This record gives sequence, structure tokens and C-alpha cells, in this order.
Amino acid sequence: MQKSMKIGIVAALVAVVAAPMVPAAASAAPGGPAAASSGQGHGHGRGPGHGHGAPGHGVPTKSGPTSIAYVEVNNDELRNVGRYTLESGANAFDVAIIFAANINNDNGRAVLYANENVQRTLDQAATQIRPLQAQGIKVTLSVLGNHQGTGLANFTSKAAARDFAAQVSATVAKYGLDGVDLDDEYSDYGANGTPQPNDQSIGWLVSALRADMPGKIISFYDIGPSSTSLQHEKPSIGQKLDYAWNPYYGTYTAPTIPGLPKSKVSAAAVDIQNTPADLAVTLAQRTKADGYGVFMTYNLPDGDVSPYVSGFTKVLYGQSAVYK
Repeated sequence: MQKSMKIGIVAALVAVVAAPMVPAAASAAPGGPAAASSGQGHGHGRGPGHGHGAPGHGVPTKSGPTSIAYVEVNNDELRNVGRYTLESGANAFDVAIIFAANINNDNGRAVLYANENVQRTLDQAATQIRPLQAQGIKVTLSVLGNHQGTGLANFTSKAAARDFAAQVSATVAKYGLDGVDLDDEYSDYGANGTPQPNDQSIGWLVSALRADMPGKIISFYDIGPSSTSLQHEKPSIGQKLDYAWNPYYGTYTAPTIPGLPKSKVSAAAVDIQNTPADLAVTLAQRTKADGYGVFMTYNLPDGDVSPYVSGFTKVLYGQSAVYK
């Protein structure tokens, strides 16, 4: 099976203070076929459901799956997500994800880090984030490993998971974000003497994040050791998540997380710059036919690709996409 992947770009380490902050993220870039360890980069519970979010005053709504747009902010601008609407004026995309912040290793402690491009997007919230939110588009921050041995799957205690969750929740609050996306890639578990993955780590983290961020989005890119661990969790863990999706672009496979209904799952995975347009249409058709409530896309570029986007919006919502 062909898997496209995001190739990690390791950013220079910066000093990190103990207070929760956005350390600065080594984001990953799209690439070719992936090795099993570096899959593709992006793999809803009943609790705090979000659906299409709360549109701004006067913003038209739509009926159909929640649409996700990951943006590689190393290359493209987040605000471009808001330029796509349907013919009715409703948003073509419902959730925009900043890709990506990282989990760095600071003497054994997991710290949140953002490279200059991610940090610039956060610092320019007034022009990159707030306009999307005003349209009713949710904005979240993706978090993944940075080749330093720390990641979602190897917290060795609840306290360590809570510490990292506190950093994430503080960042979400500081920049007025709508939540976080968890991606278990590029951690290189065991590097720098770090522990191997364990089955409790991701559950501890999700629980701590939910406690810190009631009402905020917690999504899961279904890949890595954390994916395996979540499959064996109790249904209560799925009720703490809002979304999960297939991480392998150009394929159709639904995550299986106990307690997470198909209305909160994307079996389809589309890389807008690499998945053939006709295949994206087919994946949208299968999504609609099978009743999945989410349609995940990655790699929305700057500029107008509305003909491509229209291919799947016409299937999902019965309308073409318009670029404004």
C-alpha cells in the first residue's frame, strides 16, 4: 500500500523555561512513500462534541461531514483555509490545523516547541487565526515528536503526562486556539536514553488534556504506538476525544478507538497536493455512503485549488467550492 509521508524537519533546540509555553515546533513537510515509522502525518467522542463549530453571526451553515484542513505553515498560510466557501457561502472547511508543533526532550522532560513558522502563525493570530474563527472555523494545533526520544507514547507517569498537558493547554489558552491534534510520529523512542512506549501513556495524556480543556477539541491522528494502545483502552477514552482519522493519504481505513462513534471518524485521508483528484472524489463518495462524519485533508496550499476542493465538496455537500 502506498503511503505518503511528512518528512520531519529538525529545528535547532532553544532554551525552554519551566513555565508552560509554546516552545517553537519543528514541523514536517510532505514527502513520498512512508516507512512504517514515519507514516503520514495525520491519523469524536460524545462528550464535548464540536461538529461544524459555532459559525459567526450570519455565516451560512451546511449539512454533511465535518471537513478538516491541515496546513503546513512552513510553506503555506493558515488563513487561506477561510478563503474557501461553498456556493451558499458556508465554509468549505470546518477545522483548520496548524501543522505542527513538537515534543522536545529537555533533560528527560517533554516540552512543547514551535519553530519560527509555527510561532509566527501563533503570533499573527489577529490575521491568521481570528478571521477563521470569526467565520466559524475551529483552529487547532498539531503536536508530534521531533526525533529526540520523547513523544505521546512514553510518558512514564501521570504526573509527566499532566505536565505536558499543562503546557499544551496553556498554549491553547494563550493564543485563543480551539484545541489540539495529537500525532504519534517522529519521536524516535529510545533516542537519548529515553524510555520505550507503554500502553498507559496516551490515555494519561488524553485524560489530562480533557481535564485541562473542557469543551476544547482533542483530535487524534491514528498512527504509531499510541494508536495501538488506544485500540485496547476502555470506551471512556473515546468519549474524551472529539475526532480521529486515518493517517495514510490516498487510502480509506477507519480508526478503531473504543467509545468513538463513526460520526467522529474519518476513514478517508486526502493529501490535496498529492492525492489524485479522482481518488479524492472516490474517498468522498465512500465517506458519504458509509456514514462517516468526518473528511480529513492535508496540505492545503496557498493559492486557488478550488477545482480540486470542489471535487469532494460536491459529493459531501452537493455544492462546488468557491475561492475568494
